[in-house]
Amino acid sequence: MIVKHIENFDLKQIAESGQCFRMNMSDDRTARLTAYGKVLDINDRGGGDFCFSCPEKEFEEIWSSYFDLETDYGRFISSIDPNDRFLLRAAEVGNGIRILRQDPFETLISFIISQRKNIPAIKASVEKLCKACGEKITSDVYAFPSAKAIYSLSEKELSECSLGYRVSYVREAAERVALGQTDLSELNGLSDGELFGELTSFKGVGKKVANCVMLFAYHRIAAFPRDVWIGRIEEEYYKGRFPESRYEGYAGVLQQYMFYAIRNNP
Repeated sequence: MIVKHIENFDLKQIAESGQCFRMNMSDDRTARLTAYGKVLDINDRGGGDFCFSCPEKEFEEIWSSYFDLETDYGRFISSIDPNDRFLLRAAEVGNGIRILRQDPFETLISFIISQRKNIPAIKASVEKLCKACGEKITSDVYAFPSAKAIYSLSEKELSECSLGYRVSYVREAAERVALGQTDLSELNGLSDGELFGELTSFKGVGKKVANCVMLFAYHRIAAFPRDVWIGRIEEEYYKGRFPESRYEGYAGVLQQYMFYAIRNNP
């Protein structure tokens, strides 16, 4: 167990920001996260102090990067147009959100599953998939499965994870990675445009899913996923289009404030 003092860090906001589907609040101050084959409990002690259920070495090697703790999110907030009342309020409401650095394969599969599902349904499907073929971490927690493990499942077994029409998308993505046709780690060296092209070459991956994977796995914080919620915001507050160019290079961070605010504090 270690304690860290962290600014702009809110467990509930991160857990409910739609970035990952295996971080859940145990109570008002405690979150449990399953990622990278590990289970992490985090407790908010107040005053910016957080207790992590891991040794210092693990924190430095995994979780500091995962939660992007080296980045000053205050500078993103301070750059907001002072005349943009909606965005100022959204940043105030969601100022504890950070852009996570998730495993690319888990993020790709999770967001393929996410299409036309609400967050509780996504989480349920992801957990079923983990229980179906993920390695057991504790008596009741399973790691996210490898590509080979998912590819080994039959279509019937995948269907039992409530994937619906997404079964073929998940199976093909797992096949490409399992057979070495695409190395997701190597995509990290591509430009944003090249990365977008590679991701959209996967069956069932359109603009929104590709941008989510870019933002939440590859940390391309210029990526700006658009869903129904963001579309409503753009129509109501930005005459149909958010001014990404004003926030060139980090518009994705502001997108998260907007998404969280409209869903949790309309």
